[in-house]
Amino acid sequence: METRRDYLKKMGLGALALNIAPVYSYANESIACLKPADARKIYLNANENPYGPSPLARKAMVESVTKSNRYGWSQKPELIAAVAAYNKVSAENIMLGSGSTEILNLVLQYAAQQKGNIVTADNTFNFWMSPAKTLGLEKINVPLTANKENDLTALKSAITAETKLVYLCNPNNPTGTLCKREELIALVQEVSKNTLVLLDEAYIDLTDQESLSSLVSKNQNLIIAKTFSKLFGLAGARIGYAVAHGNTIKKLSSLQSWTNGAISVVSTAGALASLKDVNFIEKTFLLNVEARAYTIKEFEKLNIRCIPSNTNFIYFSLANYTGQFFEQLKKHNIVGTRIYEKEGKWSRITVGKLEDMKVLINALS
Repeated sequence: METRRDYLKKMGLGALALNIAPVYSYANESIACLKPADARKIYLNANENPYGPSPLARKAMVESVTKSNRYGWSQKPELIAAVAAYNKVSAENIMLGSGSTEILNLVLQYAAQQKGNIVTADNTFNFWMSPAKTLGLEKINVPLTANKENDLTALKSAITAETKLVYLCNPNNPTGTLCKREELIALVQEVSKNTLVLLDEAYIDLTDQESLSSLVSKNQNLIIAKTFSKLFGLAGARIGYAVAHGNTIKKLSSLQSWTNGAISVVSTAGALASLKDVNFIEKTFLLNVEARAYTIKEFEKLNIRCIPSNTNFIYFSLANYTGQFFEQLKKHNIVGTRIYEKEGKWSRITVGKLEDMKVLINALS
């Protein structure tokens, strides 16, 4: 089994896996979510990559601006081929979208061609499901385990004859927990015999767990959604893609008015360059590990219980924290999220640069 780390070692970056690299001097700005960045604020709310886009991606995107008067027809096959190679599948197994959100929405439309229900975890990434009821799909919510993990056994038991789609986010958002790969494979192979399975791997590149993309060539009921928004630092560029069986890709593509045409020339150039910048990918991975470990250690000192994270965010409980968490964030110009579960006062924070996390800890101490 070859992990992402093994792939990068082959590219000559094995030494980086043993040392935490210094923070990039060229990445001093935080990236805002849905509004212009304010240099006075630290944005820890949207799980963005604080170091990106990569140097190669920035250069490529700037150079591509002059070509934006032309449609990017010739670029799309190149990006599809590069994404396929990265995921170790064929080009026929890839469909591009404007962020993974578009992919999720297309799968929802695809599943809703026959009325029924969706089986999904609760708590998970679910705002994209808002059109489900309008489309004729009822949601069946399955609670997480006590450790905030996807309960694969309960998810399987919740499936009915009317289930049209099973959604799994791995690693899960907002909890950051990761399914055991062999157990996940077993579930997917069993459930997909009769039901469409949508596996959201938005954060899989931030782990050492291998994607399930190798299963799609023989499984027409498995669709994997992936994105350039997280590890690659291109959240605002809106680049996502589906990995699925060739026949399934054709069916999903029939729901797009212009297949693979939702990504701009500039974003396409950025994605292509990002895949080549393995130095940036590995350094970003290691910097996230360092800042995440520091934050969890300091949170625990403050009686803030954390769920072990496999992502660039941390899920934590404020039940035993005696300070005014959200007031302190506001006072120190830190943008956080909200309470996701009232019982236990569970919230989530993005892992930013190490210096950002030190500001956060100082604000809470």
